Amino acid sequence: MPEVIFSGPAGRIEARYHHSKAAGSPIAILLHPHPTFGGTMNNPIVHAMYQMFQSRGFSVLRFNFRGVGRSQGVFENGAGELSDAASALDWLQSFNREAKICWIAGVSFGAWISMQLLMRRPEISGFISVAPLAKHYDFSFLAPCPASGLFVNGEKDTVTSPEAVHSLVSKLKTQKGITVEHKVIPGANHFFQDKIDELTKTCSTYLDKRLAAEGQL
Repeated sequence: MPEVIFSGPAGRIEARYHHSKAAGSPIAILLHPHPTFGGTMNNPIVHAMYQMFQSRGFSVLRFNFRGVGRSQGVFENGAGELSDAASALDWLQSFNREAKICWIAGVSFGAWISMQLLMRRPEISGFISVAPLAKHYDFSFLAPCPASGLFVNGEKDTVTSPEAVHSLVSKLKTQKGITVEHKVIPGANHFFQDKIDELTKTCSTYLDKRLAAEGQL
């Protein structure tokens, strides 16, 4: 997991990157939880998903939002972090110009940012949104949701309940051929304490299903 530094809108961005040597490999970008509540690219869920994509032949990038770790700048509560994510995707694509499949995954606050980037970048073909803050942030911009993906949260999530995420998913307008799924991990809280293996298995099953349908497995 080599460390990389690249330029972002607020200065340098600190990241970790795995490059797949196979020509035309798919790519994935991971967005971490809320910076002011301790969220970093080393979050256990982000790290587990990084390994999940890596094991399936993806070139994959995780990075620190502005003001986190060695990334420059200060927290901007969304707008700046979205710009950071766009710059990170630009950097990833610059090293993988032949990639035809692009995925994005975000955790909590990162899930909200990831869905905004999804709306702006039509090349993103799939998403995994973990513990999205459906009660705290407005997701109405997903009208319609442009790609199929998975929302997943914990049964005992007291930050955003499964019911709130279910309501979000049920209200999403989708284009023809787009399917948005919602999975609930039994017994899991917002941080998936002691449940990250179950979370990873659920996400892996979904990812494998999608890749098989697209002829990538």
